[in-house]
Amino acid sequence: MISDAPVLQQTSDPAEGAAAPSRLSRYGRPLLGLLLPLALALGWEFVVWLGWSNGRLVPPPSRVLATIAELARSGELVRHIAATLWRVGLGFAFGVVAGTLLGAISGYWSLARRLLDPTVQALRAIPSLAWVPLFILWLGIFETSKIALIAVGVFFPVYLGVMGAILSVDRKVVEVGRTFRLSGFAMIRRILLPAVLPAYVVSLRVGLGLGWMFVVAAELIGASEGLGYLLLDGQQLGKPAQILAAIVIFAILGKLTDWLIELAAAPFLRWQDAFGRAKGA
Repeated sequence: MISDAPVLQQTSDPAEGAAAPSRLSRYGRPLLGLLLPLALALGWEFVVWLGWSNGRLVPPPSRVLATIAELARSGELVRHIAATLWRVGLGFAFGVVAGTLLGAISGYWSLARRLLDPTVQALRAIPSLAWVPLFILWLGIFETSKIALIAVGVFFPVYLGVMGAILSVDRKVVEVGRTFRLSGFAMIRRILLPAVLPAYVVSLRVGLGLGWMFVVAAELIGASEGLGYLLLDGQQLGKPAQILAAIVIFAILGKLTDWLIELAAAPFLRWQDAFGRAKGA
């Protein structure tokens, strides 16, 4: 009588072997993005260590990390990060709400698009710093003007993303919805919303990136705390390590918040059979 145990053992081994590389790929892929910045940081540290540069204007990573640690020990770092996150969070929320509503109206209703879009496109061309004196005059130098400036930066990419996504929905898909006599709400929920969602997530990420850029301009408006203030303070006092420390923290926070949007949107985009998903990008 032949036992089946060896056969079962042999068939289970490939599955276990396939699961291990899958787990390794899942956890290793995000770490792959750290290779380039780590290589550049180590390279510059090595250049300064060899004496090929004095590192005065561009301090080595060890000096930048020491500055971050010193700011953390004094409690300043937490205070500056909290102030900047609060401003970016509120400005992002207001900008997203306004951009989504006006973008949806302009994309869905042609008359509204003819009325609103030319003005919005003209306002979009105004540089961020040009809004600063106007917001100071209207709203003062306190938090309201800073949050309004960030909201302006977030508004335009979200507005354009929503409007453009609605306008690019395949007409034949809409005609199918009309053939099945879907109501206006059902048409939006079952056809327009799934078609718009991928582009909407991209516009949110672009808007968030602009929000992080606009917060620097916002924190030049009489701010006494925040990462933008830390940048300005380092420039006025001649502390390049402090400037680079603020830039590094901006980069880390920007990437973390962008990753949070990706993570939150992932469950709603599982239906996509896209090239990037097929390749595991």
